[in-house]
Amino acid sequence: MLHRVAAIVFVALTLAACRVDIDVAVNVDADGSGTIEVLASADADVVAAVPGIADELVLDDAVAAGWIVAGPTATPDGGLTITLTHDFSTAAEATNLLQSLGPPFNQMTLTRNTTGDDTTNELTGLLGLTDGFASFADDELVTAVGSLPFAEEIEASGATPETSMSVELRATLPGELVEGESTAEVDDNGVLVWVSPLDGEIVDVRARTIQAPGADDWWARPLSIGVLVVLVAWVGFMSLFIVFVTLARWRRSRREVRGRRVPST
Repeated sequence: MLHRVAAIVFVALTLAACRVDIDVAVNVDADGSGTIEVLASADADVVAAVPGIADELVLDDAVAAGWIVAGPTATPDGGLTITLTHDFSTAAEATNLLQSLGPPFNQMTLTRNTTGDDTTNELTGLLGLTDGFASFADDELVTAVGSLPFAEEIEASGATPETSMSVELRATLPGELVEGESTAEVDDNGVLVWVSPLDGEIVDVRARTIQAPGADDWWARPLSIGVLVVLVAWVGFMSLFIVFVTLARWRRSRREVRGRRVPST
């Protein structure tokens, strides 16, 4: 899906001064559902270089895949922003969405497992562009064009991924962050932040949280135990009642049999 957004990059980088910034936010709620938001921002130089870029950017495939597109929207400084948002209900759905983004988001996975009363949320993956700008070009595009789009123009401009763009991953996971189990920076709002290297290096994305029953759910465990006790008591009572009824019927039948055996005088 980011291949379409990367089209801005290919066009923009024909001029060394142009810049594109991409921010991906993963927000997981307490029940495991959440949203993924992709924000792409092109500066005024991009718009000046390609005045019709807002009309030429096609994201039909993203819309068909369920992404909600907002923009392109003009910024006060003459640039453009476009936002793509997709909800998810499970960690598996979130994983599929993250893996659809493409480079520099590699092998991205969100998992969620519950053991006893605790739920573990874990985000893992790799961030980086191992092949520079070529990482953005899918096989079909390279086959059709014969090479990386605008390869000569990009080389002539002297542009590099490091100087021309930035990519940041932000995540909010429910629960307490497990110390020593995260490679992220944590901002003042408790959001996990990873900045993608764009020089060929790869960074490890890893964060794990433990989600215990919340303060508002204090009643859940006692209530479940209480229900179990009541259920056991009810089963016990019904068992005794059935035994009592069976025994009473047996005694009555015995009396009836004895009555029939008494000889007449």
